Amino acid sequence: MKKPSLNRARVKKLRRITNQINKLAPQMAALSDGQLKDYTRKFRQRLQDGESLDSLLVEAFAVVREADRRVLGMFPYDVQVMGGIALYQGNIVEMKTGEGKTLTATMPLYLNGLSGDGAMLVTPNEYLAYRDGTEMGQVYEWLGLTCRVGFAAPGAKEFTTKDKRAAYGADITYTTNAALGFDYLFDNLATNVKNKFMRDFNYAIVDEADAVLLDSAVMPLVISGSPRVQSTWLGVADEFIYTLKQDEEYKYDKEDHAVWFTDSGHDVMSRYFAVKDPFNGHHTELLRATNLALKAHRLFERDKDYVVDQDNQVELLDTANGRVMEGMKLQAGQHQAIEMKEQAEISPDTRTLASITYQNLFRKFKKLSGMTGTGKVAEKEFIETYYDRVIQIPTNRPVARVDLPDKVYTTLPEKLMASLQEVLRLHKIGRPILLVTANVEVSEIYSELLLQQKIPHSVLNAKNAAKEAAIIAEAGQKGAVTVATTMAGRGTDIKLGPGVKELGGLAVIGTEKMASKRIDQQLQGRAGRQGDPGTSQFYVSLEDHVVIKHGARWLQKYYKKRRRQMDPAHPKEITTAKFRRAIAQAQEASDSADRQQRRKSLEMDESAQIQRQLIIGERNRLLYGEKVDLDLPAILRAEFTRFFTTHPQLTVDQLVRYILDNVTYQYFDRPTTLALADQATVVNYLMKIAQAELARKQASFANAEEENDFYRIVVLKAIDECWVEEIDGLTQLQTIVASRSTAQRNPLYEYHKEALRSYNTMRHDLYHRITRHLLMSTIDINKKGEKQIYFV
Repeated sequence: MKKPSLNRARVKKLRRITNQINKLAPQMAALSDGQLKDYTRKFRQRLQDGESLDSLLVEAFAVVREADRRVLGMFPYDVQVMGGIALYQGNIVEMKTGEGKTLTATMPLYLNGLSGDGAMLVTPNEYLAYRDGTEMGQVYEWLGLTCRVGFAAPGAKEFTTKDKRAAYGADITYTTNAALGFDYLFDNLATNVKNKFMRDFNYAIVDEADAVLLDSAVMPLVISGSPRVQSTWLGVADEFIYTLKQDEEYKYDKEDHAVWFTDSGHDVMSRYFAVKDPFNGHHTELLRATNLALKAHRLFERDKDYVVDQDNQVELLDTANGRVMEGMKLQAGQHQAIEMKEQAEISPDTRTLASITYQNLFRKFKKLSGMTGTGKVAEKEFIETYYDRVIQIPTNRPVARVDLPDKVYTTLPEKLMASLQEVLRLHKIGRPILLVTANVEVSEIYSELLLQQKIPHSVLNAKNAAKEAAIIAEAGQKGAVTVATTMAGRGTDIKLGPGVKELGGLAVIGTEKMASKRIDQQLQGRAGRQGDPGTSQFYVSLEDHVVIKHGARWLQKYYKKRRRQMDPAHPKEITTAKFRRAIAQAQEASDSADRQQRRKSLEMDESAQIQRQLIIGERNRLLYGEKVDLDLPAILRAEFTRFFTTHPQLTVDQLVRYILDNVTYQYFDRPTTLALADQATVVNYLMKIAQAELARKQASFANAEEENDFYRIVVLKAIDECWVEEIDGLTQLQTIVASRSTAQRNPLYEYHKEALRSYNTMRHDLYHRITRHLLMSTIDINKKGEKQIYFV
């Protein structure tokens, strides 16, 4: 007898709770609007009386389900209720496209919103967040909860701190992962309580959870501040790259996605820049610029890794979904090197002020759940990273879509011609077609081919994302042809037009195997929503990126041997199952490599995360604490001791210079008789001067509260200055240690070792800055009679 699967057992439990909710449906339907709304007040009272949210689940879900029907005209199906329960319990819920995830979320959001601690729904883009927040918000507001969208409405000019405080203080907040991440970083940069707008993270549902929690997890969120001095080598380094020959002056490893100069290349560099020895320590900026330029030319491809927009600015692309990554830039000068390569506007190379990965951001929630159409294949990673299991919810109607076997060809031209022939065949009978490509460049190639065949079509990629909703709305109509990158309407449904079901529904054609099986499944899910008919099929060649980078060596040998025998006008399909298995294995290897990269990103961020928690904790104690608890004598003595130990042959001039730079301007002595070789004598001498300066400042304070505020501002400024230096250094360090693997060193170990050393250095620097700001600052009174502090 076959044992029931673990997922089936979980679904069975969810169905039992759903049956209890169903029994309350007639009772809720019989209530007046006022009686139904009054349940919110009753629930909150019961919570105050000590009941748990768990005990309210059945009634609360029944209430919001009826509210959905009255306000939106939609009554959640049983499978949606089951999904809602699983979300409330803190799981990743897999629900197929078209199953109504947006409505599903109303139930757990309402229940968690009752607590008053906040509940969030996080989506990948602003269009979805604003659409769902305004539409579903009607239900919550009707029931007496507050609901806000966490960013400015379309067309609005600004979103103030007051607006943000209202958004994050609401019972329910709809926002995007980028807005949430940057707001978290900005909130932790606030210099006073008035500028803070966030509370502790409580509960979140992440829509398109695999895209947000996995695919977007590699690149950290970064807030940049004051610009660095721009390198003068950018232009000449870029020109230098054009003089080089591959395999002679530099090597390019397509499989490992790596590029480096050869010895011959360094000789050419020496002659080109008239530098005898580029490695003598005096030409680090030259080496940095040339390496960045080489990477820009060989590792980053236009319309695949980035686009150049209408304003001549370089915008990064999310390789998982083809969308522009708003506000994101490559660090350590790489972005500027790409801008120079494209002759685009050169943006300033800025310092990192704050940074965090999505993994560490979302792990801050007390309870995290997510919705996606493709979560099960990544369940192990969800458990390891976010401690969330994946539950597959059955569809409301049986899936009628047919997923046809892949068609495999030797060369890219053959694949293009074969897929185009299939598009012509399907278009002839009037079936709508969604032709999905891996990047912007290939989508434009297909667009050109369709134009040559005089087939009207729409193109959806990062260059015209603003038209996404309109394009997707038409994609299911009879005769429609839509060429799109993998962003193809993720989060929105392609609804079939009149007469399309009878023709066979939407046809999804994938033009290559994507980097992850999850992306393939997302694309397949564009067809066959809510029991509609449809088909999906992938066209693959041995020249595809996944096959070249992760495929078995024998595949490339076969390709090199047969490529010249192929005729693009008469594509010949490879039907052997062995090839399909090898391509599937290549995709699995790609998936595994991406998982390793995400794990590496998380492990790299661990040192920064520990330091970040310590710094944020200290800042919050300073901001919210009534009294600043500082052991000033200990801090001053530690700083003066550091000064003495770093000057083993201390002179009178060095001591005077230190006093004038760090202790007081009001020093006119010259301690020629002081025993400069004795630590205690020097430290006590400095302590005496410092205490006199402190006494002068303390005399200017009207009361203890003013003095306390002064200490708070001084320490906050010192912490922030040190942390900016530290986080910027850690960001640069991640780039630097990657090269240490060539010396047979573990980059992760090297990074954590250097990060610890850097942290200890920062602690010493903190005492130095506190001492300097404390003693050298000036307190003045402005025209309004307010006291202001000026720092040197």
